Amino acid sequence: MSINSRRDFLLKSGLGLGAGAVSGLLPGGGLLHAASAADLVDPLAPKQPHFPAKVKSVIWLHQNGAPSTLDLFDYKPALVSLAGQEVPASFLKGIKTSTQGGVGKLYASKRTWKQHGESAAWFSDLVPNIATQADKIAFIKSSVTVGATHDISILKLNTGDLSPGRPSLGAWVSYALGTANPDLPPYVVLYNGKNEPSAGSVNWNSGFLPAVYQGTAFRPGPSPILYLERPELRTAEQQRASLNLLKRLNNDGAARYSADTELKARVRSYELADRMQVAAPEAVDLTKESDATKELYGLNDETSASYGTTLLRARRLVERGVRFVQVVTGAPDGQTEITSWDAHSDLEKNHAVNAKMIDKPIAGLLADLQSRGLLESTLVVWTSEFGRTSYGQSGNGRDHNPWGYTQWVAGGGIKAGTTYGATDEIGLQVADKDKAVDTYDLHATVLQLLGLDHLKTTFLNNGRSERPTVVYGKVIKELLA
Repeated sequence: MSINSRRDFLLKSGLGLGAGAVSGLLPGGGLLHAASAADLVDPLAPKQPHFPAKVKSVIWLHQNGAPSTLDLFDYKPALVSLAGQEVPASFLKGIKTSTQGGVGKLYASKRTWKQHGESAAWFSDLVPNIATQADKIAFIKSSVTVGATHDISILKLNTGDLSPGRPSLGAWVSYALGTANPDLPPYVVLYNGKNEPSAGSVNWNSGFLPAVYQGTAFRPGPSPILYLERPELRTAEQQRASLNLLKRLNNDGAARYSADTELKARVRSYELADRMQVAAPEAVDLTKESDATKELYGLNDETSASYGTTLLRARRLVERGVRFVQVVTGAPDGQTEITSWDAHSDLEKNHAVNAKMIDKPIAGLLADLQSRGLLESTLVVWTSEFGRTSYGQSGNGRDHNPWGYTQWVAGGGIKAGTTYGATDEIGLQVADKDKAVDTYDLHATVLQLLGLDHLKTTFLNNGRSERPTVVYGKVIKELLA
């Protein structure tokens, strides 16, 4: 065998071994799912899940600031009868109450409550529209988390860690499944209000995963994507020539610095941006939506218009194949004092405004997804960084509560019209610790519905096989249909 032949043999063998190593990190238990060698060049090429998926997309509705679910979904008659009293010691057993304001006296919800749907689920009068969708919802009334400050608990909600550095759930989904629409990002972040959400882009970052898997944030307003339109003085042919030159230069650099995922992501982003100039404006353009649809999402009401816009865009994005849409609540329109659900004081005013902002749009989203045949292929997750205490703060507010609160899910693969877990009689702690649902359990369940085993969705980082749920997490099988 000649030197050149031996060199060629070793090169090809090395590539084969490298491909085998990479394949062990992909969904499916070690088999490469790309259709050809060319597909391996694109990190967002579609990949097969571990098993048949129940849903294709996720709409992750983060209620920023942490609403009091005691005033929305978790009806506690005992809290009314005990209102104004000190918290009985038996309810405080086993928890550290070192949040912001100490332990005040029990503070009853002032809301009117009714049961709705065949499920007979309780809803307060703050969310009358969501109540009409009762039989689409599965409640998780035994949610728990770690941390009692917004930024770190929000980070845990999205990434599973209390400090920056881990990938967000949406980034894991993009990595594991790739894109279903090459003309749009697989992971999009939407928010309403004037400012970026709490803690910012670390909540949709790719962490130690390659940078191409991070979320793409769309701003509020009529032009959510900055600099998307081609300058008037540049033709499409000129732009294509510039992109081709950039691609050649970047590919040369990528060949020299193979570990630079930022550079690889930049190459991919230029190509995606070029295609998005056609696809993205149409995806977020609501002008062709009917008046009835706009009314359904609350676009004709000043308080709910901006949030309704984000949810209508979320529906249009999943309709077009975006896998993960993360929607974060911002300040309701027309408000300067109320910027989130964070109600340490004047909870009644805060929650009346915020509930009006989300109630009609969320109900509209669920109804619209169902009417279009999309609810069965979409998972909607209503979530927050923690809950609110049953004892008061500042006389008319509630403190942070990581020990027991409500979240809910709806859509494909979910046992709709059910409730999993419960809080104690006053809504302070989870009643049955064996049914406590932490962030990792929620993430594992979302991945399961997408056809991904959270234990097998792995990435080798600094010699350690990392997964979305760190070293925790279990699928909440009781929620699955």
